Amino acid sequence: MGSNNELVAKKWWKEAVVYQVYPASFLDTNGDGRGDVNGITAKLDYLKALGVDVIWSSPIYNSPQADMGYDISDYKSIYPPYGTLEDVDRLIHELKARDMKLVMDLVVNHTSNEHAWFLESRSSLTNPKRDWYIWKKPKYDASGKRLPPNNWCQCLGEDHSAWIFDETTQEYYFAAFTPEQPDLNWENPEVRAAVHDVLRFWLDRGVAGFRMDVINFISKDQGFPDAPINKPEYPYQPGHMFFANGPRLHEFLREMKHEVLDKYDEVFTVGEMPCVYDEKEIVSIVHHERGFLRMIFHFELVEIDMGGGEIPGDARFSIKKWDIAELRKRVSRWQTVMADNGGWNAIYCENHDQPRSVSHFANDSDEHREYSSKLLSIMETTLCGTLFVYQGEELGMRNVPYDWDPSEYKDIESVNYWELASKVYANDPEKLNRTKRIMRAKARDNGRTPVQWTAESPNAGFCPPNVTPWMRVNTDHTTVNADAQTAPGVPSVYHFWQRQLSLRKQYPEVFIYGRFGLVDEAKTEIFSFVRTAGSGEKWYSVLNFTGRDAIWLPGEKEVAVGKIEWVVGNYDAEGEVKPEIEGGKGVKLRPWEGLLGRVVV
Repeated sequence: MGSNNELVAKKWWKEAVVYQVYPASFLDTNGDGRGDVNGITAKLDYLKALGVDVIWSSPIYNSPQADMGYDISDYKSIYPPYGTLEDVDRLIHELKARDMKLVMDLVVNHTSNEHAWFLESRSSLTNPKRDWYIWKKPKYDASGKRLPPNNWCQCLGEDHSAWIFDETTQEYYFAAFTPEQPDLNWENPEVRAAVHDVLRFWLDRGVAGFRMDVINFISKDQGFPDAPINKPEYPYQPGHMFFANGPRLHEFLREMKHEVLDKYDEVFTVGEMPCVYDEKEIVSIVHHERGFLRMIFHFELVEIDMGGGEIPGDARFSIKKWDIAELRKRVSRWQTVMADNGGWNAIYCENHDQPRSVSHFANDSDEHREYSSKLLSIMETTLCGTLFVYQGEELGMRNVPYDWDPSEYKDIESVNYWELASKVYANDPEKLNRTKRIMRAKARDNGRTPVQWTAESPNAGFCPPNVTPWMRVNTDHTTVNADAQTAPGVPSVYHFWQRQLSLRKQYPEVFIYGRFGLVDEAKTEIFSFVRTAGSGEKWYSVLNFTGRDAIWLPGEKEVAVGKIEWVVGNYDAEGEVKPEIEGGKGVKLRPWEGLLGRVVV
């Protein structure tokens, strides 16, 4: 059982419930088929009623939208279809009126290639902003053919070089994600000062903090060596080992904290940190005394089914079998590591870069979707860490239908992958069909379909029915929608999440600050854990992540089943949780059933 680090003080950002809005898909109020800032403001009462304290919005800055706003052309203005700075000011004002806060998505590893900084940088070899980005001269092979500076591939298109040749200056610039997203050169102190200025601009405007996109990519190995060749049949290879958690990352984060974050009161920070799994390195970033950020998003849980594939890009677009033992191991590892080492977790099961959690971790069939969504709610709301809920998760929204053609997918990563697969498997219809199935399971598009507000066809209340939305609405909106689920007395996924968030806030000493302990480590059918408050109060979460009946028997050192008062069950109406007891010692769990109970002293 992990021990609670008593040196870690109670903080508002630990107890907050954070709701991520993907603005393009949240709510369209101006009839252009895209969500907007005013759409967020319009739903604040809905979110407040759910139990939300903080809204984190994916980027709303001005952008050419090559990568859905993660290619920023101006950090201090708003993408016109989303609204204006005045709309953001109004959103902040309305949030404060409800005792809520706004967190912005900070994307400063790279900018758009249309940002004024980059336009200057690429204009000439002698421009003062030339070294604001990463430029290198070409290499040449024995025959004189021009080659990129090294063999690194793009993160969102692994059959392409991460180096883009610029005809004007006859050099390459580095762009880890897409050609439209050149990486900033953080080695240049002027770049870091400009980033600090962006943070101050938004903090002074009233935002509570930032989610920092791929923040661990900002420091690169300045030798820019070739990456190991893991796929010899392809010319470009993943180079993340040379730019994820690079040599000066701590220095750059420490400077940001000292120069900006420490000047404001309790700034909320969560860093996205892919490609790093080392416990010591992760804890060093979020340590309550020596760290630089409040918490990070690591990827160990959401990558539970990720495995190597046949072609570049298959790392995401692959489906590896996993079992409950693996889920138990990954969740309990970080619950224990953070508690034992003075860190803090960010709890999430889905976001804009992941498939829907009910489709990913459980069963999204019509028969089991509601049970499975509520099962995940019990798990997430009873783990230690700051809780993040993604838009539509509170409704049990699921992945896109199987019959969608790849042309419906909008994400640049999906487009690149399907284009490559279509070439590689041009004469293999079976593998092409398998690729379609994998995309339905894993593509980022699954989490980006518009929020389903009503049963109204064809656009589910996201935008007017006579308007074509930027992305197709999931066709299950006639049965899965907020209007139906928020109706009084309906035992919906929304009301279940609402009740779980309320319970979490009612017992912070247990669910937020309490110790975590794993139960029944040897059993593969059930994932169960106990949360224990400093007072000794104990609550058990018992979760059946299988599609069959299973029996939960507490371990020999655990409490007897008869001593547990079952408070929440995803099969039961509120106040009527009466699980079937087997032989007076075990609890029978139905498929995808979850229970939450407290020990009666």
